Amino acid sequence: MKKWKVLFLICFCFTALSLQAQEIADNALGLRLGDSDGFGAEISYQKSIGRYTRAELDLGYRDSREFDAVKLTGVYQWVYEIDQGFNWFYGAGGGLGSVDFAPVPNRNNPSIIEDPDGGLFVFLAGDVGVEYNPDLPIVVSLDFRPELGLIGFKNFDNKFNFDIALGIRYQF
Repeated sequence: MKKWKVLFLICFCFTALSLQAQEIADNALGLRLGDSDGFGAEISYQKSIGRYTRAELDLGYRDSREFDAVKLTGVYQWVYEIDQGFNWFYGAGGGLGSVDFAPVPNRNNPSIIEDPDGGLFVFLAGDVGVEYNPDLPIVVSLDFRPELGLIGFKNFDNKFNFDIALGIRYQF
């Protein structure tokens, strides 16, 4: 049994050493499209911080049947190479925004229309995704960003949101 443990440890070490981080562009600017509820579009900017890390800032608009929201998100990311041109990344950050809810009928008396309170909200965000970086100044990505509401999420997304989006950015 001890031989299997040693063999597993050697294989794990070689695998870990073979993982390499991909160099990333100094700057990238583009769009991030998608959302878990309704349609959302964000102007997305990425700035290289280190050789394998970057900061991403997204300013976006969310539109659904229940609300409209504008939000600013900032995420710090680590980028790793999968294969030539393909990378995966993960990160953490947060953001803030403003939400406006659509008027809804009162549950007890449908003839009375209520206007729920909107306003400021603050959230924490994680991020994990994959990207394709061909020999062009374009990068295409697909990422999953769970968001946990801290302030102002009382009526907004039940305090938890799964944000899935497709991004396309010009690198310079």
